[in-house]
Amino acid sequence: MQFSYHNLLTIRGYPPEEDFGFKLRFEQEEYRVRHANMPWMIHISRSGADERLIIAPSLYKDGKVERLIGTEIVPPSPGDPETGVGSKDVVIDPETGLSARLYKPKPTNPDQKLPLLVYFHGGAFIVQTAFAPMYQKFLNSVASEANAIVVSVDYRRAPEHPVPIGYYDSWAAVKWVVSHSGGNGEEEWLRDFVDFGRVFFGGDSAGASIAHNMAIRVG
Repeated sequence: MQFSYHNLLTIRGYPPEEDFGFKLRFEQEEYRVRHANMPWMIHISRSGADERLIIAPSLYKDGKVERLIGTEIVPPSPGDPETGVGSKDVVIDPETGLSARLYKPKPTNPDQKLPLLVYFHGGAFIVQTAFAPMYQKFLNSVASEANAIVVSVDYRRAPEHPVPIGYYDSWAAVKWVVSHSGGNGEEEWLRDFVDFGRVFFGGDSAGASIAHNMAIRVG
């Protein structure tokens, strides 16, 4: 079984930088808010100078966590209207809630086994999920253009589940994926359509760190 690691941050699909068109006041200073091409960060401009601001969640004394960004999700689709890629959600570990979204391109040759990309989303380990609109659109495109099965891992996030729990979840997901080699396992998209001689890891930001760590563990 062959594994390969790639940071897919440079692959097209992320939203370009754009001016949000509104301003933010903080400590008597006025900033112009712009979008950065990272899902947990914004650019703010003051007097022509750009600065970056990471949006961290609020953690209250009662344990409640409030995230200001990275909470929007979209359902899977039996067939994306632009790419024809189908997607579905699976639960990997009911005890921890570890889950994933799977993508399968529109079949061209029913007898052909496809490469597999195991993808880990970004978000500084604190925001975003595998079910976010940006990842749905991005991975539909990747699955279609690469003609590959994609497993997008929804690992648990901090601060409720501090690092390295995200790494532990991701390793459990990798082992779950591998359990389908040799015609084994219950998930048919992996068992019946994947060429386990061509398995790749990818991710952006925090997810790229996870992908790198998973590749090291596999050896």
